[in-house]
Amino acid sequence: MKDSLTTPRAALAGPQFLHTPGPTHVPDAVREAMGRQCMDLSDPRLADLIADCEAGLARLLGTRHADVLMYAANGHGAWEATIANLVAPGAQVLVAGSGHFAEAWAVHAEAMGATALRTPTRPGQALDPAAIEAALRADTAHRIAAVFAVHTDTASGVTSDIAAVRRAMDASGHPALLVADVIASLGATPFRMDDWGVNVAIGASQKALMGPPGLSFTAVDARAMQAAQANPTPRAYWDWAKRKSDLLYRKFCGTPPQSLLAGMRAALDLIAAEGEEAVFARHRRVANAVHAAVNAWSQGGALKLFVEDPAARAVSVTTISVADGVDVEAMRTVARERFHVAVAGGLGPLAGRMFRIGHLGDVHPAMILGALGGVDAALRACGIPVGDGALQGAVKALHE
Repeated sequence: MKDSLTTPRAALAGPQFLHTPGPTHVPDAVREAMGRQCMDLSDPRLADLIADCEAGLARLLGTRHADVLMYAANGHGAWEATIANLVAPGAQVLVAGSGHFAEAWAVHAEAMGATALRTPTRPGQALDPAAIEAALRADTAHRIAAVFAVHTDTASGVTSDIAAVRRAMDASGHPALLVADVIASLGATPFRMDDWGVNVAIGASQKALMGPPGLSFTAVDARAMQAAQANPTPRAYWDWAKRKSDLLYRKFCGTPPQSLLAGMRAALDLIAAEGEEAVFARHRRVANAVHAAVNAWSQGGALKLFVEDPAARAVSVTTISVADGVDVEAMRTVARERFHVAVAGGLGPLAGRMFRIGHLGDVHPAMILGALGGVDAALRACGIPVGDGALQGAVKALHE
């Protein structure tokens, strides 16, 4: 007889609650849009589809001037596009330490021939603008081509102040470009590319933009485009100059990913219909509910919020530390297989020491209460000591 704690998901009724920070729940309207027949490449409706996605992303990014360039790739593809266009082999980039994905981005740049300098990572804390300013001031030869900063680090659950990064860069007098990764933040929390002085923004479809993985993009301002044109790095598929074209086959360096684009347009329409400010407010309410539940669980002594400063906590994902000896992967398996709630584990140095609850995209209060109930049940089924009142605390937070 199978252990009842690990009954296979196929033997259970009902849908799985997907509460990882990516991929996320895909709304019906997005799935339905993606299921429609493709168009031939000369159909003017295809041109309209691409233009709608470009315009919708530009509005959400807060830019009136940047070119939005899309790729049939995940977020790492958009990272690579940015590195290939901006960073010549041997050139330096400064990566602001904020967690696992900042470090992964630095490693990616190094794999492509760049020299990646890093500001110190402070576990559970946002990036340090003062450290960025100091590093730029020290670069009197202006060898650093760009500063890479992650807006929301999906692994640590921390959101950093990108506007403060630009202020630090301006104070240093350094000409480096500012490149922001908004993969885990765009559509969940405000981002203002033009107002914050961001030269390149990098995003992807599978998080708060409510689509499946596979579509990513960069928004590139005139200064960054000029830097790319001066960069001798060989490139073809990722070349911004080629993709900045009115020809559809050049925009995507081949056939556009029509189904993904249809899903993107439907998701952007959902955000526009709800209203950006309402979307951001919903994310804050839902995040506060998760934080309240974790605070209640923490009374048992085995769990706690990884990000201690409430102002730095992401509205996209909550990272929860577990005490030594807690088998967090077993708990995740029980949550997924017995209670139909999928949550994420820790990444990099946090693996085995954390779990993460994603609450971004179209997640509403009823969905998060269901997820928290499933996690609460899994924690108790695994014998992990937790305090009572998690759901009551979450409900109270939703009303505040």
